[in-house]
Amino acid sequence: MQRLTTSEGATLEMDTIPEGATLNVVNQEDVPPDGGYGWVVCLCVFLINAHTWGVNAAWGVFLAYYLANSTFPGTTHLEYALIGGLSISQALLVSPLVASSNLRFGTRITLLIGTALVSLSLLGASFATDIWHLFLSQGLCFGYGRFCTRETSYKPHLPKMGKADAKVSFRMGFLYVTATSVLPQWFLQRRSLAPGFASSGAGFGGLVYNLVAGAAIESLGLQWTYRLLAMCTLVVNLTCSILSRDRNERVKPNTYAFDYREYGRIEVILVVCWGFLTELGYIALLYSLPNYAASIGLNPRQGSLVGAVLSVGIGIGRPVVGYCSDAFGRINMATTATAFCGLLCLAVWIPANNFAVLMIFALASGTATGTFWGCVAPVTAEVVGLQRLPSAFAMICLALVLPTTFAEPIALQLVLTSGYLTTQIFVGSMFLAGAASTWVLRAWKIGEMELKAGRERDVQPLRLGTSLSLTPRRLFQVKKV
Repeated sequence: MQRLTTSEGATLEMDTIPEGATLNVVNQEDVPPDGGYGWVVCLCVFLINAHTWGVNAAWGVFLAYYLANSTFPGTTHLEYALIGGLSISQALLVSPLVASSNLRFGTRITLLIGTALVSLSLLGASFATDIWHLFLSQGLCFGYGRFCTRETSYKPHLPKMGKADAKVSFRMGFLYVTATSVLPQWFLQRRSLAPGFASSGAGFGGLVYNLVAGAAIESLGLQWTYRLLAMCTLVVNLTCSILSRDRNERVKPNTYAFDYREYGRIEVILVVCWGFLTELGYIALLYSLPNYAASIGLNPRQGSLVGAVLSVGIGIGRPVVGYCSDAFGRINMATTATAFCGLLCLAVWIPANNFAVLMIFALASGTATGTFWGCVAPVTAEVVGLQRLPSAFAMICLALVLPTTFAEPIALQLVLTSGYLTTQIFVGSMFLAGAASTWVLRAWKIGEMELKAGRERDVQPLRLGTSLSLTPRRLFQVKKV
C-alpha cells in the first residue's frame, strides 16, 4: 500500500493508481508494516549493537590493564588512549566508503564485511607485540568494521506523477538508535520504540563485555581474552547479518554525497556544537571510569564492575530517552538529559571516593551520558527536515572525528598533570556546554515555528522577527519542541 498526499493536504491510501489518472501529488510514502518480521530485525540490531558498541565499551577494562602492567614498554598513556578514540572516530570517517558499499553490494554483504573486520581486529589484537599493532587492529580495523554494521543511506526513488515530482527522503543515522538502516524501514508508529530497544543493546552488551573482559583477563590472560571476544562477535554478528532483511525493493535506495554547505546553516552548527562538546565528555567518561576506580584504591574486578554498571545505565536510559522524546519533545529531552549528565558529573562523581558512591554515579550517569547518540538523528530531522537529513547528518558525523579521537587523550593528560578533579570538571562542563547548545537550538526552532505560522496567517515578517532572535520568551517558553 502507498500513501499519497495531495497539494490540498488530503491523504490517500491505495494499492494501485488507475492507468491514465492524473494526480497533483507532492508527497508519496511507502507505508511500513510496523512490526511482523521487523521485530526479528529489531532483535538483530539489538545484538549487533551489543557486540560492537558493547565490545568497544570494554576498552576501558583493557586500558586499565595496559596502564597497570606496562604491557608495551615505552608506550605513553596518550598512545593507549588514542586507540579507544580511533575505534570511534574512524567509524565516522569512513561513512562515504560504507555508503558506497551499500550501494554496490547491498546491505547484507556490507554487514558481513563489517562482521569480518570486527572479529579480525580483535583476533589481530591478540597477537600484538608492539603498540602499533594495536593501533592497526583494535583502533583502525575495529572502527572500520563497526561502522560497516551501522551506516547506510537510503532514499525512496519516486517516479513522476502528472506534473508533480513526488519525493521522500530518509536516511538512517548511527546505530545509537538503530544498528543498521534496515530497522526504520519496518516501523512507522513504533519508529521510536523499536530503535530505542535496539540501541539499548549497546548498554547491555557493554555490561556483559565489561564483566567478561575483566574476568577473562584474570583467568585466561590478555591474548585469549581477545580471542574469546573475537569468537563471540563472529558468531553473533554473522547470524544477525544473515537474518537481517531490508525492504529496499519498496524504498529504492540511492546514495547521498556530502554537502559542505550544511556548515553554513546555524541549526546544523548548533547540532555540531552539541555533538562536539558532549562527545568530549562522553568518551572521556566511558573510558576513564575503570581507571578512576583504580586511582581511588579499588581492584580491577571492581573497576570492571563500575564500567559494567555504566553500560547498564546506557541500556536502560536510551529506550527511556527515546520514549520521552516522543512524549515531551525531542529537543527538550536532548537538552534536559545532557544537562542532567553534566550536573551528575559535578555533584556526584567529584565526591565519589568509594565503591558504593561510584556505582551509583555510574548507573545514574549512564542513563543520560549517551543522549547524543539516542537523539541526534531525530533532533536533526526536527530542525533540517527529511529532505536535508542525509547530507546534514553526514556533515555532523564528519565534524565529530576530532573529539572522538582526542577526548580520552585529553582526559588522561589532565589526570597526569593535575589529577582526576580537573578531568571531572572538564567532563561535567562539556555536557553542560552541550546542553546550552541545544537550548539555543530549541529557541531557534521555536522561532522557525513562529515564522512558519506567521506566513500561514500572512503576518508581516517584521512583527515576527527572525528565527535567530534569542529572546527571553523563546528561551524560556514552555513548549513541546
